[in-house]
Amino acid sequence: MQTPHEILQQYFGYDTFREPQEAIIQSVLDGNDTMALMPTGGGKSLCFQVPALMQDGICVVVSPLIALMKDQVFQLKKRGIKAAAIFTGLSFHEIDMILDNCQFGYYKFLYVSPERIETSLFLEYLPSMNINLIAVDEAHCISQWGYDFRPPYQRIAALRAHLPGVPVLALTASATKDVQDDICLKLGFAAKHNRYQQSFERPNLSYSVFNTTDKQNKLITILQNVPGSAIVYCKSRKHTKDVAELLKLRKINADFYHAGLSNDERSLRQENWINNNIRVMVCTNAFGMGIDKPDVRVVVHYEVPDCLENYYQEAGR
Repeated sequence: MQTPHEILQQYFGYDTFREPQEAIIQSVLDGNDTMALMPTGGGKSLCFQVPALMQDGICVVVSPLIALMKDQVFQLKKRGIKAAAIFTGLSFHEIDMILDNCQFGYYKFLYVSPERIETSLFLEYLPSMNINLIAVDEAHCISQWGYDFRPPYQRIAALRAHLPGVPVLALTASATKDVQDDICLKLGFAAKHNRYQQSFERPNLSYSVFNTTDKQNKLITILQNVPGSAIVYCKSRKHTKDVAELLKLRKINADFYHAGLSNDERSLRQENWINNNIRVMVCTNAFGMGIDKPDVRVVVHYEVPDCLENYYQEAGR
């Protein structure tokens, strides 16, 4: 078996881990249920990718967003790692073929939504898959306090009945103590489990708060004075469209994004933003999780989020 450092160097090109990545990886390798709280950009993905690559079998990654799944599969494939994602829009034949390949060990990572793991087709293939780890990304969605509450997230623990002895790694960038306890409870963590938390200080970020009676002009001033890619968060779907139209009237290249758009439309708009065909994405918090875009220079909250954890996570994207 290769060591974690050998895997890190071979596939990801890094010489050292950040704290507490190595401890999380060792906890997973020891077969322990594990929770990892790490800020956005802190390297959560390596915490399940490295131990999965060290062992025989496949890692099932439960993820809430198609955009996040697509991006991580793309990043893994770039590194020569076989990965696949099952999401809405794939045909029955495509899904059946992916699951068939999983049972024969073709893939190392399978990304699925929490809704997908409840389907009869997935459960039919599950016993023949050699699964070494279940990673639950954006795990705060499990909790009733989580901002992106989805009922199937609360039923992920049912998967464990089919996979006795397979450890679960829960990953999130924001969770209070109550939310952490709730996640561990709803995922059926063993009494002996490990929790790790990275410092939430982000020295590369600068935070500013403005008290203004004219938010529209203040937003335009910020975007005119700070060059580069940008995200503007709004609390309602209607506001995302209204603000994007305002920016376009002022000759700022913008578009809007929310969960009410079709899958194709969301994918197209995200790709346009990632490829810098769109400079500013005006969106709800449905946008931004897990996207790897290093040239984002400003994140604006046009309206105050529901809680401090939401603000912190969205600002860090």
